Amino acid sequence: MDKDSKEALQVAKELTAKFIETRTVSPGNFAEVFPSVYKVVREAISADAHSDTHGN
Repeated sequence: MDKDSKEALQVAKELTAKFIETRTVSPGNFAEVFPSVYKVVREAISADAHSDTHGN
């Protein structure tokens, strides 16, 4: 797993934990929600890295 994937995984875990704490997500629908959260975080990290390499 590359550095960005590890970072995205950690952020997604923390966000999902906060969602559970605020009762936005329940442990019962964790498996449904977590992949979506991870995907959004991963795409954001990738977009940020892409813009950094192109000076945008």
